[in-house]
Order: sequence, then structure tokens, then C-alpha cells
Amino acid sequence: MTTVVQLTSEEVTDLARPAEYVEAVRAGYRDRGNGAPAEPRTLLTAPDGSGVLTTYVAILPDVGAMGGYVYTAGFESADAWFTLPLFDATSGEPLAIIDGAAMNPFKTGAAGAVAIDALAREDANVLGIIGSGSQAWGQLVTAATVRDLDRVLVYSPTPENRAAFAASFDERLTATVTTVDAAASLVPEVDILITATSADEPVFDGDLLEPGTHITTMGQYHPARREVDTTTIERSRYVPDLRERIHRDAGAFIQARAAGAVDDDHVHAELGEVVAGVKPGRTDPTDITLFDSGGTAIETVAAARLLYDRAMAAGLGTEVSWFPASEAFVGQ
Repeated sequence: MTTVVQLTSEEVTDLARPAEYVEAVRAGYRDRGNGAPAEPRTLLTAPDGSGVLTTYVAILPDVGAMGGYVYTAGFESADAWFTLPLFDATSGEPLAIIDGAAMNPFKTGAAGAVAIDALAREDANVLGIIGSGSQAWGQLVTAATVRDLDRVLVYSPTPENRAAFAASFDERLTATVTTVDAAASLVPEVDILITATSADEPVFDGDLLEPGTHITTMGQYHPARREVDTTTIERSRYVPDLRERIHRDAGAFIQARAAGAVDDDHVHAELGEVVAGVKPGRTDPTDITLFDSGGTAIETVAAARLLYDRAMAAGLGTEVSWFPASEAFVGQ
């Protein structure tokens, strides 16, 4: 028998700052770049189409943990429920079961920030974000830890939402955060562009991108859906979180390939390969770089290990007895 700690969202909410999430997730991607195994998401749809069950997993030996997400979305409540089992990477023993809802925007945002640090120009100081939900918030709050931002331009289709989003950063960032009336007006103005939307079709015209721009696209993971167009994929140095996604759910890449604009060789590297120094990132100030973030267990497990260690140091969580198979199997 061992003891597993159950951690609620309330208990983990204030355990780590955005910059600490970024450092933890950077370590996770470095682990992946050095050969740690990780699988893209598996998504099952309920027979009646009412919701989905999603899983993804990774083993991060240097981080010292393995596990992933199991979560549902939709169904009767039209909501999402995130369960995060965390195991020791050496012994295989379970460490924790974490409510992953509160950490979700931070760990996903941290993956985007790691990519910005690896791929964006060092002097990038103007950021544009399309979207105004919790994931957009997580992307911006973590991006601000890896670049000294002067200006942030925000667009979402609903004026009230984008205004509220910008206002929420008045005290948090030293950068000036302002809204714009159209996505097209911010794209040519920014050094870093983040899309964090639920859009099924491209949210900007790739011809508007200036040389040297870095893009993080993170709002879609479905072969028939995309936030960026074929032109953007074709013009970019393309870096996904996991290479296997380009055949599974990286909709923008899949559709660009189907159009004949790119082939599999257009994938420059996985993010982990860049972070680990296995492959170069940006090689020229005029490169357009793109990080395609579909969500993986790499950032999930790395962030969960950080929160677990902090929770143990703070004496948080509820202990639950957990039996190994050798003790629990009936009839042995």
C-alpha cells in the first residue's frame, strides 16, 4: 500500500507563479527533446455526439514524473472536467490525483511562453493576441515572463469581452494593453502573435504577417479545424509540440499539406528538440516562426510535478490509501 495525495483546484491555485510554470514546462520539453516518450491526445466522441473523452500521457525521467490528463467536455453540463493522475517516473508509484482545471491556462500558456523564448526574436516587444478567454489570459500572463513587452494589442469579436480582457491586465503588466476592432489591424503591427480562439476557420490572413513575426496557435486540435491559413503555414518555420500531431489533429498543417503547399519535411522540429538544442530555432531575424500547440502531457506532467512538490512542502492535500495489484487482486 502507498499513499496518494488528492489536490483540489483551490489548493493548487496559488502554489506557483507564471514564471515558475514556464521554467517547469521548459524542463519538460527539454526532457522530451532528449528522448522522453509522449503521445498526442486520444479523443473519443460519445455515440450520441454529446461530448468527448480525452487522454494524453508522457514519461519525463528528468522531471521525475509521468502521467497526463483524462478529461471530459460537453455532455449534459456542456462543461469540462480535468483529472490529472501523477506517478513517480522511477518507481511507477502513484503520487497524486489533481483537479487540473485551475492549472490548465497556466500550463498551456507556459508551453506557448517556452516557444516564444525559443523562437521569437530577442527584441520582440509588441504582442498581439486574438481571443479573450481563459486560455488567452494564460498565454499572455506567461508570455510576459519571457519578453519585455512594451505593447499588447487584443482582438476578439465581442467588444465587451476584449475590453474586459485588456482591463484585467492594467495592474498586472507594465506593457500598455489596448484593444483593436479587427484582427487584420493588429497582425502587421506585432512581433509575437497568439491565437487562442474556438474558431474553425483562419482568424487572419497570412499575407499580412511581417518578416520576423513569431506565431503561437493553440486554439484548435482537430483535422478539419484551424486558426491559421495555408499561407501562414507555408511561410513559417513550423514547430509543433509533437511531430505525431501533424497526421492526427494539427488541422492547419493537415489542410496545408492537402492543398499541396507543404509536405512532412516542412516540419522544422518539435519544440522539445529546439529547447534541448538538438535542432536550431530561429536562424535569421526575418524568419517567421510558428509554434503549433495542441496540448500535450509534456507541459501537463511538468507543471503537475511542480505543484505536487509545492503542495507537499506546504502540507496540502488529502491522503488516500492506494493498493498495488499484488495486494489488491482477489484470490492471490
